[in-house]
Amino acid sequence: MPAADWDRLANPAGLEFNPLVSHAFFLALEASGSATAKTGWHGQHLLMESNGHLAGLVPCYLKSHSYGEYVFDHAWADAYRRAGGEYYPKLQAAVPFTPVAGPRLMAPAREDRSLLLRALAALCGQSGASSAHITFLPEEDASFDGWICRTDLQFHWRNNGYQNFDEFLASLSSRKRKNVRREREQVADAGISFEQVTGAEIQQYHWNAFFEFYMDTGARKWGTPYLTRRFFDIIGRTMQQHILLVLARRNGNYIAGALNFIGSHALYGRNWGAVEHHPCLHFETCYYQAIAFAITRKLERVEAGAQGPHKLARGYLPQLTYSLHYFADRRLGRAVADYLERERAAVISEGEALAEHSPFKANHEESDF
Repeated sequence: MPAADWDRLANPAGLEFNPLVSHAFFLALEASGSATAKTGWHGQHLLMESNGHLAGLVPCYLKSHSYGEYVFDHAWADAYRRAGGEYYPKLQAAVPFTPVAGPRLMAPAREDRSLLLRALAALCGQSGASSAHITFLPEEDASFDGWICRTDLQFHWRNNGYQNFDEFLASLSSRKRKNVRREREQVADAGISFEQVTGAEIQQYHWNAFFEFYMDTGARKWGTPYLTRRFFDIIGRTMQQHILLVLARRNGNYIAGALNFIGSHALYGRNWGAVEHHPCLHFETCYYQAIAFAITRKLERVEAGAQGPHKLARGYLPQLTYSLHYFADRRLGRAVADYLERERAAVISEGEALAEHSPFKANHEESDF
């Protein structure tokens, strides 16, 4: 479909721009062979037309597994199988391999978003899917009749108008400030320096180095990395103005790197990897370098990806994330709803407990908790 039509709904003019819901990003995932029917991501994008014009959109996939989603439903699939049901295929409205919140029901009016949900439920029956899942959608879209809400936690850094990294450090409690300085010194003392490359500065040799890091770390963490080499070639051509590559160098060689995407208000940390392992290298490459860049660019926040309570001590505070779930089999829906009612309470309790250990001084602007 035309990029202009997709982007008009995904990133409406005058609102916050999120590159990870852009047509270019989805096209790179699909054209590169990363998110295709062969890999279990069969495109089923839902379109709503009005008077011959595109009025609504849901990026959606028919899936034969639950990998690459970051909102885990493997236990639901197993329970339904043991009860005699078939959980797969299912419908997944998401950005593949990307735990970043953003619009999923892409229509300006809430009543149109409600229509999209009704159509998505109907698509379950047409496609033989057991269920439909909409992950990492905004809080304002996390409550619709007939759909069950699930919450989870991420950790985001907030920019309180800092002029430089030292000013950010000054906002931390004394013990946490010393810890951050010590971690950064450990990396520097190992002879490691950093480059931040964006836009036209990013060359093929940068991508070659980063892909080596991504494959090495991804293979050790989850067996088969999701993204193909061609994916990085494509985004390097079509999205370079929205990309920040942080590369670590030692003894003249690149040894680690982190891929980030630059939005109008946020820096989105996505993938990282390393071929050498040094104390605190991950923290510096992924967290502190991102903070420094966000301060320079005057971005409001850094979203550092899924999970990770270890981020708290480094200035990233707990934030709620949301997903919606629909089940064609009402028995399964009731069981999941009962479970999620208790899980939501546990998530709130965990968030409150984590917030009590904020690394910031008193009276600092806090998280959702």
